[in-house]
Amino acid sequence: MDNLSRVSIKAWAEADRPREKLLERGRRALSDAELLAILIGSGSRDESAVELCRRILYDQGNDLNELSRLSVAELCRYKGVGEAKAISIVAALELGRRRKEQKEEERPVLNSSKRVYDHIAHLYYDLPYEEFWVLYLSGGCKLIAKQLIGKGGNDFTPVDVKQVLRLALEYRATSIVLTHNHPSGSLKPSTMDVQLTKKLAEAGKLFDLSINDHLIFTDAGYYSFRDDGLL
Repeated sequence: MDNLSRVSIKAWAEADRPREKLLERGRRALSDAELLAILIGSGSRDESAVELCRRILYDQGNDLNELSRLSVAELCRYKGVGEAKAISIVAALELGRRRKEQKEEERPVLNSSKRVYDHIAHLYYDLPYEEFWVLYLSGGCKLIAKQLIGKGGNDFTPVDVKQVLRLALEYRATSIVLTHNHPSGSLKPSTMDVQLTKKLAEAGKLFDLSINDHLIFTDAGYYSFRDDGLL
């Protein structure tokens, strides 16, 4: 064991502490033992959390699959691992197992106004007031998330441009689709609709973010800025 592992984690240089290391360098920078050490939080008087986790892993041939087969009772045999710590390890490994077994849900590809309409129209059915939803897309127009940005009266919805862009950055979206409804039944975009679309399109350019479309919904159908040549 190196000398660093025998010193209390609190005494380490900040860059070497597992939690700080994860925040500073990302999860991939941590070893298996360091990730486990974050789960258990502390070791014993004789060894740090990282050293304890290294020892546990060593006994399992440094194989996470073998580690995942240990029971709470078997983990508790290690000095410094109580029942609560053992349960945390077992629970984390079980989540990893379930994630591996679970097939990733296919995200819809929203690369046309019709596909957007079919995907989100149900949100606008029979609404007596306006809502403004934004769809955040990755490369290939795959849906990452949809967010309700604002609610309004019969003919206006306040939209915070900064919030739309902030969420796009958080989701790491490459493009977005703007959508809102007209309870009046009119499919004609208002002057404010046009101005907002232009404002978001210009702001998006600063972040390499494309506005793919802006759809207006009514119970009778929809209007697409893109299809009408306004985007």
